[in-house]
Amino acid sequence: MSTILVVDDDAAIRTVVAQALRRAGHDVSVADSLAQLERALAVSLPDVIVTDVILPDGDGIDHVRSISARFPLLPIIVLSAQNTLTTAVRAAEVGAYEYLPKPFDLDVLARAVTGALARGGMVSDDDLRDEDRALPLIGRSAAMQDVYRVIARVVSNDLTVLISGESGTGKELVARAIHDLGSRNAAPFVAINMAAIPRELIEAELFGHERGAFTGAATRNAGRFEQASGGTLFLDEIGDMPMEAQTRLLRVLQSGEFTSVGGARTIRVDVRIVAATNRDLSAQVASGQFREDLFYRLNVVPIELPALRERRQDIALLARHFLDQAAVQGLPRRQLAGDAMTELGAHDWPGNVRELENLMRRLAVLARDEVIGADVIRSMIGTSGASAQSIDVDIGHAVRALIERIAREDPNALDDGTLYDRVIGDVERPLIEVMLARHGQNQLRAARAMGINRNTLRKRLDTLGIDMAEAIRVDDASRR
Repeated sequence: MSTILVVDDDAAIRTVVAQALRRAGHDVSVADSLAQLERALAVSLPDVIVTDVILPDGDGIDHVRSISARFPLLPIIVLSAQNTLTTAVRAAEVGAYEYLPKPFDLDVLARAVTGALARGGMVSDDDLRDEDRALPLIGRSAAMQDVYRVIARVVSNDLTVLISGESGTGKELVARAIHDLGSRNAAPFVAINMAAIPRELIEAELFGHERGAFTGAATRNAGRFEQASGGTLFLDEIGDMPMEAQTRLLRVLQSGEFTSVGGARTIRVDVRIVAATNRDLSAQVASGQFREDLFYRLNVVPIELPALRERRQDIALLARHFLDQAAVQGLPRRQLAGDAMTELGAHDWPGNVRELENLMRRLAVLARDEVIGADVIRSMIGTSGASAQSIDVDIGHAVRALIERIAREDPNALDDGTLYDRVIGDVERPLIEVMLARHGQNQLRAARAMGINRNTLRKRLDTLGIDMAEAIRVDDASRR
């Protein structure tokens, strides 16, 4: 019969956990402090330890390190009411087999104990990170605890991670947390949005180009892979990557080698890949829009981010955080009344955390009173320029409407391979016109403001048929 030592200063929790594990067939002993834990270890070594973090005479996680140093094969399961990413990461770093946030399901604990008995403990890192380090991810819901636990497991290795979730759920924040908490944090974190780059430039952006590789390539430019060498490359909106670029990316992931556009020299870099998408890549694989082998290469460790409506208990915590953040940045300090919190909790948040953040910033600027009530929340959600939608969602509606119009005008457009260029062209035209007007028709300044080079802008002007007189008319209209 396996022996389990349960350590918790709460008598009720000790009793409930001990009874559940005894019903599962284990021999259970209990302790209410680190001192009692050490006395128990001096008598006999259990097969598994289940311990709380906050104990009367010390920190349970800190003590896990000491126990793991003396008994490397002894699995330890950490329980904690401090349901933060920091706690999950600390538990993983000191060698805990599993971390379970309170309140936890007894069946989940029983399964964790069974797994610990079967497989033994996890390998621990040597260095403990600063527990007070500021982290961008906030939430104590069960859904976020699952995310924290996966992050905690992957920060100590270089496995490829695929983050999925709706727009505005914080995919880049998760990618940055994986980088910042891992061993590569001293090296660059480089992000690239695949949906924001013209398809003919994606390979040059990823792999760089040599001088003279194409018109306008006056110097050699290192691509994102080289820029991220030693660190992390974040491939955002990977589902929007053109098929031909997917093929080359797959080869690079398989071999770790590539050549720049126009180059002959093989370049090898050491980069961790984290990708993200708001699309269903499995469905794209089934429809032939995404390579199946690339999907499996990226989907080594999947992380599914919950929508905000699926973790409503985090809304109050997030709202207060965003108001505090706004105050630190110099905006007026605001507080939310109880009925305002209720109103926030009832909203569906189609724009997710980003929509909530935008709303809190608008409240910080526009609310008249320091304490904000439900009537102000209803007014802001119902009548602001973003309405009940975030900017992202508004753009999504506009793009869907555009696709429907194209389909009405040309029923074959959805299947003839021209849809991408037609949609991008319609979206890109007003962007270029407005930016040219904003910068006095100066193509160089407009290109820099958009993050592209002047030659690219000139090509897009020709492709879209935009002349400078047309851009000037847009400027005049906006002034009226």
